[in-house]
Amino acid sequence: MQRRAQRDQRAPRAQRLTRLLVCAAAVPAMLAAAGCSSDSGSSDDAGKKAAETSAPTSASPTPTVEPAAYRTLPKSCATLPKKTLKDLVPGGESGKEGTSDDTAVRASCSWDSLDDNGVKGSQYRWLNVSMLRFDSDTSRGAGDKRAHERYLKQVADTKATEGAKALKAEPFTGTGDEATLVRYDLKKKEGAFKQQTVVARAENVVVSVDYNGAGLAGDKAPDADALAKAARTAATEAITAVKTANGGADGKGSPSGSPSAKAPSAKSPSAKTSAKTSA
Repeated sequence: MQRRAQRDQRAPRAQRLTRLLVCAAAVPAMLAAAGCSSDSGSSDDAGKKAAETSAPTSASPTPTVEPAAYRTLPKSCATLPKKTLKDLVPGGESGKEGTSDDTAVRASCSWDSLDDNGVKGSQYRWLNVSMLRFDSDTSRGAGDKRAHERYLKQVADTKATEGAKALKAEPFTGTGDEATLVRYDLKKKEGAFKQQTVVARAENVVVSVDYNGAGLAGDKAPDADALAKAARTAATEAITAVKTANGGADGKGSPSGSPSAKAPSAKSPSAKTSAKTSA
């Protein structure tokens, strides 16, 4: 009876020990399951981050600018018709081409003549045509806008000519997109010169015509109005030559077929450099 009571007392204790061992065995399995669940979440997060990193980002749009209308310049010394040269610089129709690193961007030609009348004196004439072309650039702007800014600067520079007397500036239409005639008297050691400068712009090209005359050795001074009219004619013909060199039919319209763009208004910068004249 005593042994049986002892066996009966051991039985509950054995059952409790078995339950403890079973629970202890279950704990690692639960931890392993939790670990697997945690690893799975980390893997998903890493996958999402990798996908986000590899996803293409939308690039900012590349800035664009409208192409310039004119891509080249005419041969500088062939810009004006022979008849015009004969009228403006009689006897001096053979021009001298200016130096340029790229004649498709910058070109010029000058002519001069001296009509010697013996004891009655002589008449001197000097003519220069220069052309400057501007390309469109995404950082600096459209070609016609850049040319407009250059046009304003050249007009301002001419008006600031040192020693100019009786200076007048007259904007006019009919020659390119915009044009200005600047006229003044200039006293030099050789005599009194009547200077006429026309600055004109057609699309992305700026044309400058300098024309002056003087009566030397006692001859009378030339008529300033006649010189101004001749300078305007030369500027108009130079603009026509630019258009023709770029494929414009009879020098009309731009080769691209696009209408002439209106240049934005801008203030003329102050300038101190003088316009070139020749004695």
